Amino acid sequence: MQLDLNLLTALDALLEEGSVTGAAARLHVTAPAMSRSLGRIRHATGDQILVRTGRTMTPTPYAIAVREQVHELLHQVQGVLAPSRELDLATLERTFTLRWHDSLVALSGPALLTAVRGQAPGVRLRFVAESSTDTPELRRGEVDLEANANRPSAPDIRAENVGETRLVIVVRQGHPLTRVSTLTAKQYAAAEHVTVSRRGNLANALDDALTQLGLARRVVATAPTEAAALEFARGSDLLISVPEATTRSAVADLGLVVLPLPLELPPAPMYLSWHQRYDTDPAHAWLRGLARTALATDPKTGKSSPTTATGSCLHGSGRTP
Repeated sequence: MQLDLNLLTALDALLEEGSVTGAAARLHVTAPAMSRSLGRIRHATGDQILVRTGRTMTPTPYAIAVREQVHELLHQVQGVLAPSRELDLATLERTFTLRWHDSLVALSGPALLTAVRGQAPGVRLRFVAESSTDTPELRRGEVDLEANANRPSAPDIRAENVGETRLVIVVRQGHPLTRVSTLTAKQYAAAEHVTVSRRGNLANALDDALTQLGLARRVVATAPTEAAALEFARGSDLLISVPEATTRSAVADLGLVVLPLPLELPPAPMYLSWHQRYDTDPAHAWLRGLARTALATDPKTGKSSPTTATGSCLHGSGRTP
């Protein structure tokens, strides 16, 4: 059988998009053309690859098993065929998937998108929410760039420390604690709290620190995002403890006040992470540079900030809550 490398590209797109329509849009071909490619792939492999389940398409066990191998092979082929091709940002057509926490997208996403569109108008950014479980999307090539407080331990995942931040307290204007000259750990613990956790955890490292002082706080609710938690704080006397950097763009607009945290906690780092397959990818390296700059820039002043916003891992735990 004669090998057609175009089928490898089509198979990679089909496996990543999970639909003929999505794969066609990704490769800028018509849906009928992609359907014909799928038919040829089915004939070549002897497998259906994608089967219809209601209104969606489901990958077969064989497709799931070869998905990562296909992605790796395609990148190897691209590297062999165009190892020294210079990056032309004006004509670059590519979609990057970034898995960042919602507050991080709100804080640094606009600056990153502006920079990307100013240099490469054909590039699209796809921000996706963090999962409630740890998943290997970076290794599978489903996520291009991740930002959180965990330094990946896998040897094939690269990580770069791009900043750190400390926790602060956010309360409504007129909150009784805003009239306290020096907030103590005992006063902090005596208040009622809302935590931020994608997994619904009611406790984190803040509670460990309070326990060491013989104190305990009352957590009455947990919210999956900072935006939701801030809404709880707006209309009540509840406290929310969040990374200082993430409060810059939202707190003032919501009529909230920032107070210092009366606990000694080390600053939490933030890492940009990516799979090693992209180490020498010029377009990916370009995006990493822009992301690094966006994350280190205060959106209000446009200047580099000494601390940088971080993902949801930073809500007092150093691990994804």
